[in-house]
Formats: sequence, C-alpha cells, structure tokens
Amino acid sequence: MVYYLLQTITFQLCFLLVYDVFLKRETFFNWNRAYLLFTTLLSVFLPFIKIESFKKAVPEQFVVALPEVFLGQTNKIIQLDPVIIKGETTEVISLFSWQNLFYLGMLVALILFVFKLYKVIFLIKSNPQTKYGKLSLVSLFNSTNAFSFFNYVFLGEQLSQKEKASILRHEMVHVNQKHTLDLLFFELLRIVFWFNPLVYIYQNKLITLHEFIADSQAVKHQGKKDYYQNLLAQVFQTKRISFINPFYKQSLIKKRIVMLQKSKSKQVHLFKYALLIPVVLTMLIYSACTVQNELIDQNLELSSYTYEIKMGESPTGENAIKYEKYEAFLKANSNYVGWAELNRETKVATYSVHHKDEKVPEGFGEWTFNFEDGRSYIVFMQGADKGGEINMSELSKQDYLNALDVPFSVIDEVPVFPGCEYLSTNQEKRECVSKNISIYVNKNFNTKIADSLQLKGRQRINVIFKIDTEGHVTDVRSRAPHPALEEEAIRVISSLPKMIPGVHQGKKVNVPYSLPIVFQLANVEVDTVDDKLNDIVSEDIEVPFSVVENAPVFPGCETLQTNEERKKCMSKKISEFVAQKFNTDLGNQLGLTGRQRLNVIFKIDEFGSVTTDDIRARAPHKVLEEEAIRVISELPKMTPGTQKEKTVKVPYSLPIIFTVDKAKKDD
Repeated sequence: MVYYLLQTITFQLCFLLVYDVFLKRETFFNWNRAYLLFTTLLSVFLPFIKIESFKKAVPEQFVVALPEVFLGQTNKIIQLDPVIIKGETTEVISLFSWQNLFYLGMLVALILFVFKLYKVIFLIKSNPQTKYGKLSLVSLFNSTNAFSFFNYVFLGEQLSQKEKASILRHEMVHVNQKHTLDLLFFELLRIVFWFNPLVYIYQNKLITLHEFIADSQAVKHQGKKDYYQNLLAQVFQTKRISFINPFYKQSLIKKRIVMLQKSKSKQVHLFKYALLIPVVLTMLIYSACTVQNELIDQNLELSSYTYEIKMGESPTGENAIKYEKYEAFLKANSNYVGWAELNRETKVATYSVHHKDEKVPEGFGEWTFNFEDGRSYIVFMQGADKGGEINMSELSKQDYLNALDVPFSVIDEVPVFPGCEYLSTNQEKRECVSKNISIYVNKNFNTKIADSLQLKGRQRINVIFKIDTEGHVTDVRSRAPHPALEEEAIRVISSLPKMIPGVHQGKKVNVPYSLPIVFQLANVEVDTVDDKLNDIVSEDIEVPFSVVENAPVFPGCETLQTNEERKKCMSKKISEFVAQKFNTDLGNQLGLTGRQRLNVIFKIDEFGSVTTDDIRARAPHKVLEEEAIRVISELPKMTPGTQKEKTVKVPYSLPIIFTVDKAKKDD
C-alpha cells in the first residue's frame, strides 16, 4: 500500500509540473479543468494498469533457477542448507501503527467534511429562499457574502441590486457547469489522501479555474470596467468552506483581473495538451516495469518456498517442514499464489510461490484453500479445471508442441553442457549443467572489478538467459547494484560454451534459465587459496570443501562414502542440532516478529573441533548473534577433514532462519 501511495503522489507531481510549466497561463479554461480532473483520476488508477507488452522480463514459470554462484572470498566456504527455527511471540497491537494513523486521519477528514456540509445545509434551512428560474436564491441576513452550492446561490442582504445582478450572472456559470461536483470530488479525495498536499493543491488550482471560467462568461454581459470595479470594491470575507464557489475571495481577485485582461490563446497552443500522451506512456512503462523487476528480484528469493513431493504421498520429514513454510507464506501474503507443476517422467509435483501478477501457464486450474481461521490462499494446479475434482493419476498433458520456449519441468531432453553427455536422466544433466556453469563463472568472472569500483560486502547479481535451438546462450539480461557488474555478468554468461540444445517432442527448443551470482568482498578474512591447492598442503592451511579429499564427518555420518553424501548428512545433522539447541524464547524477549535471518561463519579445525575464536555471526539483533555463536560453539567434535593424508581446517557458512509465529494480543 505504501508503494502505491508513493506512486500516486509521484504521478500527481509530474502532472502538476506539466500544468504549471505549459498550461496554466493559457486561456483554455475548460481544457485546463478537464486536464486537472482527468490527471487526478489517472494518478489514482495508473498504478493498477499493467500492459503486458511493456514487460520485458521472461515469465518465471519458464525459467530454470540455477543455484547461487559465489564469487570472491566465499569460494573457500561451503554453504550449508538453511536452518529453519520456529519461535513464537506475543504481538501487542499498537494503537500508533502507521495503519491506525492512516485510518485515524481519514476519520478526522470525514468528520471535518460532514461538519462543513452541515454548515451549508444549516444556512439553507435557516434563511429565506426565493426561486430564480432553476436557481434557489438564499438570502443571508446582515451579510455581504456571495457563493454557490449546486443550484443554491447565497447572497448577502447588504449587497446592492447591481452587485446582486453581477454576482448572479457569475454564479449561474458555476451552477450550469456543475462546478460543485468537481469540488466534492476533491473533498472525497481529501478524506482518503488527507496526508497528500498535492490533492489540496489540485483543488485550489481547480477553484481558480472555476472563477476564470465564470468571469469569462459573466463579463460578456457586462462591461469589463464595471466588472473590475465590482471586484475591487468588494474584498469582504466569505464563508471558508472548500467545496463552495465564493464570488469574493481576496487571494483570487488579482489573478482574476489579470486573466480577464489577457488575450485569448491561439488555437495552435492546444498542441500542448498532447504532452499528456508521452507523460502517461512513460508512467505506464514505469509502473509495468517496476512490477516486473520486483518479480525478477523476488522470484529468486521465493525459490526458498519451493518443495517437491511424489504424487500420492503426504509430506514427511524435511518436506513437511518445507510444506509448512510454503503454506504459512501463502496464508500471510495475499499478493502471492502457489503453482503446482507435475513432472510427467518422475511423477513428482513441484510446488512453488509466485506473484499473483505473473501469467499462469495454460492447463493450470485455480483452486482456493480455505481454513477455519478465515484465511485462504490460491494454488494453480496443472491439469485441474477450475472448480472440478483433481485426479492426480489422470492429469492432463500440457501442450508445448508449438512452444518456442519450453520449461525444464516438461521438456523431454534438457540442454547438455560439454562433458555431461554420458548422463542418462534430465535431473542428472540439470545438476551437471548447474555445476559446470558455476565453475565456469567462478573461473572467468573478473573479480578485480571490486577494487576499481571500491565495492564492499555482499553484492548480488541476477542473470536470466536462454539456451537456444543451436545450443548457444542468447537473450542475456542482468540486474546488479552497479552497471559494471551487470556488464561483466553478461560478458561471462555470453561466453559460455556451445551446448547440446534441449529437445521437446522431437524438436529443438529454447530453454530459459536464471542464475544468481553472489559476489562477496572483503568482509570475510580468509586466505586466498591457489588453484593448485591440491598440491600444496601446510600444517595450518584451510581447504575449501570443493577440493578437500575427505570432508569433515559429523558423528553418525561415518558410514557414508562420498564427500557429497557426507556433506548432505552433515548439513542435516547441524540443522537438527541448531534447531534443538537454539533458544526460541528470544523472539518473545526481544519483541521480534516474522522472519529473522542469521548468518554464521565457522571452521572445523585439524582436530575436528569448531574453533570458537573463528565463529562470527551477523543478525538483526546482537542477542541473536550471541545465541548463534553459543549454539555453534557447542557442536560436537567431528572427524576432521583431510587433504593429502593431512588433517586440515575447513570453513563453513550457515544461514539460520528464525521464523517467529505471531500470537496477537489486544493492548
């Protein structure tokens, strides 16, 4: 909502700048009135208008998300699977949250509007009226005020007959052109956007235009000299009500006289209103591309909610944890929906989270899951008609026969990286492609860019590309904190070797991919490891997991044979250990809510112990950092890693996700 309000204010500011610079000095009063009303409505509705042709990014459902590639000094650290810790806290509902302040402001603005409306109605009821054609003339005792409201014209009893006649001609223009409706429209906007000063500026500009319009019509029936004298002679106070049309208003008299003296604008100047076309197009492109860029950035993070499950089975173990995380996110975020895709070969369903604005592939049916607490979420299921029953054993086959871009989930034969030809299944080839691309990017990315740009810390680069029907990499696009990083990422990905293209239904097709690259700079103090590390081993050397011959072994994982198996076992054991030992009551003590992310770096030394001096943690709160360090320091002694038959240190990084469930309590 905050983003929508900021967009609306930005659009209004642009429209007002165009008006002040190009239009307000022209005598096209009715055109200007239409411009102010139209652009006000446009600014409110433009953020909701999304034109698909303006969105350049590839829809996420067609993109294979590759694992992150770590550049810089993190190439020595093995990234363990995230540890998900669930805590519970009591959230006290604050009376002073920005949402409550917003609604309080709306209530005050509504009360003020009702009060002003009451004052006008009171004047109508408490003063004598006479009919003058379709007008109702309300006589105000002991007053020189003059103003109109719909068909009611209020005239002070102390005004002369000549003044009343002049005022009537003026006010009849307000009545005939229904200027009161314009002002009431802005009164309603002021209730909703009470905090936005531009709405008040819009209304004041429109009030000025109303007077210009009425003056230009009224002066046709009266000499300009007499009309000027009438205006100058009367500088009385009028009712301070923002949705009436006052005849006398001191701040406008000078402007009205100046505008009456101006010559009519030439018709050729009407072309200035055409400026609205490029301005609106620019806003539409900005609005559409902003949402799409959000999707690109968020899709990579949303991948953490993806899980797979064999059809006909219930989620258990780690899948059950992922399912709970997936469901909790959808319940709490109505702007997102779930997709359920079926791999026809393996009969494995992949559940993922997507923004509701993403285009859903054909063959997906919409299902709404409702819960007893009143919450719900939507899942689009492959092969399930909307409102029908889902028979998972008879899912309809998605038609990609004529598709040029085919997602990995349904493709018959995935693209093959040179050296991966001997593998038999799509999954094995996909993993081989991911591994080789990661190695290639690490080897070819120019990390010296960091020095020239004076970058620090963690830099994230997102790249999307396609492997086309010839096996070449095409359509490479990148997003990064600095243009130089974007250019370097595009250069490296574009130089990937030619591959065996993907094949679907006997035809070569394009296969889209996304690749996150994490560029870590200067924050982790570890020694640079030479490419010839396998041949150089000292007593105190640190060996990255990618080249260590025998990885450290967690108690209970001794029977496993390969580094990969020991890595998975160790990751699982450490996750279970941290989840069990972490003090989840900290959420309540610190008043935390939602998802808290902690990052821990540690080393397993030559004796299999975690070196406490080398444990470092980063978290949103210092207490969380201390707790993470405490838990990691209590890890049991392990079988140390070895390289060339010598025990060595192995550095690790561990992300801990502390999810705090909310239990609301009234203040």
